[in-house]
Amino acid sequence: MQEMPPLVLTHPTPNPAWLARLSEDALEPDLPIVDPHHHLWNHHGNTYFLDQLLADLTTGHNIVATVFLQCFWAYRDTGPEGMKPVGETEFVASVAAEAERRKTHARICAGIVGFADLTLGDELPAVLDAHVAAGAGRFRGIRHITARHPRFLASMATPPTFGLMGSTAFRRGFAELGKRGLTYDAWLYHTQISQLVDLARAFPETPIVLNHVGGPLGVGPYRGRGEQVFAEWHAAIRELATCPNVHMKLGGLAMVVNGFDFHENVLPPSSGELANAWGPYMLALIEAFGADRCMFESNFPVDKGMCSYPVMWNAFKRIAAGASADEKKALFHDTAARFYRI
Repeated sequence: MQEMPPLVLTHPTPNPAWLARLSEDALEPDLPIVDPHHHLWNHHGNTYFLDQLLADLTTGHNIVATVFLQCFWAYRDTGPEGMKPVGETEFVASVAAEAERRKTHARICAGIVGFADLTLGDELPAVLDAHVAAGAGRFRGIRHITARHPRFLASMATPPTFGLMGSTAFRRGFAELGKRGLTYDAWLYHTQISQLVDLARAFPETPIVLNHVGGPLGVGPYRGRGEQVFAEWHAAIRELATCPNVHMKLGGLAMVVNGFDFHENVLPPSSGELANAWGPYMLALIEAFGADRCMFESNFPVDKGMCSYPVMWNAFKRIAAGASADEKKALFHDTAARFYRI
C-alpha cells in the first residue's frame, strides 16, 4: 500500500481589515512587558518591519523591550553557505539602531536570536562569533528548529531531519553555545519533548527556552483528539520541568499546526475566547515551571493571522488574572529580561 504524502500546512496571512472588526482597550495598561518573540520579514507581501512592529507595540500595552527570533530572512547573498544567516543578524541590528535613532519607547530587538546550523562541525565557531559581532551587543543565542513529524510539513523550505537533537553532529555544535554564554531557543512538537529532555540533561549549564508552549499538535492524526493530546503533552511537560535550565514561552498557539482556526470565523477572536482556548495549556505550564521560568510571547506576525496584538496581550492578562503581583512581573517582564539579559 502506497504511503500518503505528508500534509503541507500553510499559515494564514494577516488580514488587517478582518482584524479591525474587533477592538479592545488594553487591560492593565501600565504593566511592563518584554515581548520575547517576534520576527521581521517580508514574506510574499506580508511585510513586518520596524514601522509595522511599532504600530502593534503602540496599541495600549506597555511594551518596554522586544526580542527578535530568527525567521530565515535577510540572509547574505554571497560567501560561505554557513555564514549566510549572519546577514539576518546584521539586518536586525540595523533595525534596532534605527529604533534607537527614533527614540522609540520600547527597546526594539534588545535581544537577537539568530540561526546557525549546529551540525556544521569545524565551521560553526566562526559562524557563532560572526553573529555575536554582527549583533553589536544584542546577540543572545541560536534557534535551530527541530520541529518535524512524518505526517505533515510546516511551511519551511528545508524541513529538519528526524532525530536531529540526538545526533552527534548537533550535540557537538550545541556544546559551542555554552562556551560563548549563548542561549538556545527550541521549536519542536509535543511528540519530540522527550528528545529535548535528553538534550537539556546532557547540557545542564546551557539555558534553553521552549517556544510556543511546546507545540501541542492539532492537525493530521491529532485533529479532534484534544483531550488525548493534552494528556500526552502534559506528561511530557512535567518531565521537562525537572530540567532547571529549561524555560517556557507562553504563546504561539494561534497557528494551524495546533489545530486552531480562528481565522475562518466571521469575527476575530476576543481576548476571552483566546483565554478559554489557551488557558489550560498556559496555566499548566505556570504550575509546572513556576512564573520565574515562564514568559508570555507574541510570536508576531505569525499569530497575527488569527488575532490582533492588543487582544492577544489581553488574553494573556486574563489567563494570568489569578497570579500575584510578583508572578505577573515575572511572566510579563522579569523572566524574559533575565533569560535574554535585557
